[in-house]
Amino acid sequence: MKKSLVPVLGLAVVLGGYFALANHPAMAIHKEMKTYEGTLYVAGMGGHFAKTEVSIDPASPEPISVKELDRIVIGDKNTHPVHDARIDTKDKNVMYWSTYKLDPNNKVHVGKSDLKTGKVIQDVALELDPRATWTGALYCGSGQTTGSFLPVTMTNEAYIDVFDKATMKHKARVFLDYAPGTYMFYHGTNSPDGKKFVVAINLTTDGKPNGNVDMLMLDLAALEKGKVKVLAKSRLTGAPGNTLTFRQAFTPDGKYVLQSGADRFYLLDAASLALVDEEMVSDGQNHDAIPTPDGKYAVLTLRSPVADKHDPEGKSVTDGMVQLYDIGGKRILGKPVSTCLACHDKMGLTGSAALCGLDANWK
Repeated sequence: MKKSLVPVLGLAVVLGGYFALANHPAMAIHKEMKTYEGTLYVAGMGGHFAKTEVSIDPASPEPISVKELDRIVIGDKNTHPVHDARIDTKDKNVMYWSTYKLDPNNKVHVGKSDLKTGKVIQDVALELDPRATWTGALYCGSGQTTGSFLPVTMTNEAYIDVFDKATMKHKARVFLDYAPGTYMFYHGTNSPDGKKFVVAINLTTDGKPNGNVDMLMLDLAALEKGKVKVLAKSRLTGAPGNTLTFRQAFTPDGKYVLQSGADRFYLLDAASLALVDEEMVSDGQNHDAIPTPDGKYAVLTLRSPVADKHDPEGKSVTDGMVQLYDIGGKRILGKPVSTCLACHDKMGLTGSAALCGLDANWK
């Protein structure tokens, strides 16, 4: 089912009714709704992550509120534009990342940062694979095992790399069975139990995305060793030229895959990769989605066009925003909130602020 990703305009009225009818059964539901506190780490093209302290109240007309904004810097916009944020499953103070563009020396970077100090722990610069003849977009999606970090490229040809977490030594490189020119972009990540790795592949016709997306489920133990074992496969359909899948995440119970799709958001059954829900994006592009710790909601990243308040004519710029999705109710809740321009304004910066991936530490 396709639904619009727009603010639920009647929500305020409904909530007002709840408060007016104190004995109404819905009032008890409202009281039982859980709120969430946490820190979002949102990847940006300026060589840093927005460190965003948020409070999430699903019952509010504006569910996500930003309490504080800061940055985790890994480089600058010329050397370390980044789309990838991946917090270690065992150590919440360590975040792995990989860069989206080549640096001035034609190298791509893979590294890890200390989230307590904000300092880079290790930064490895390496050559792209010679089979990657189109290099307009590099690493974006990523997954992990207990001992390995697995960033995924958007190059053509695209591939999945395997790095040792402790040493950041490159261990393996995996190409899938897709011919060059028949697809655009790989994105992938691991299941919570560390047994599976889902990959989204945008299919193309004459070099242009045709709206079809292949979803593959791979055996993660084999992938970590540089081998491919396909466990499941499905195909999603979208709009040619508008639908492009980017990053994704599993719910904590491993039941669902939260898949971004630019002009839409997909909720998939993780066992079969079948479509469960589909939300159309009317204000921007969806580039990532991560679950709350109980798996009841998802935080979506959006690239949204907004009026430039620094331009007298109010020309449009891009803002990085987050919005809430109700997994059980299969609906978007409330309005999106800025995580990028809000921080740039505080620093006196102007122009667009593009985000992509995110990860979170929840309280």
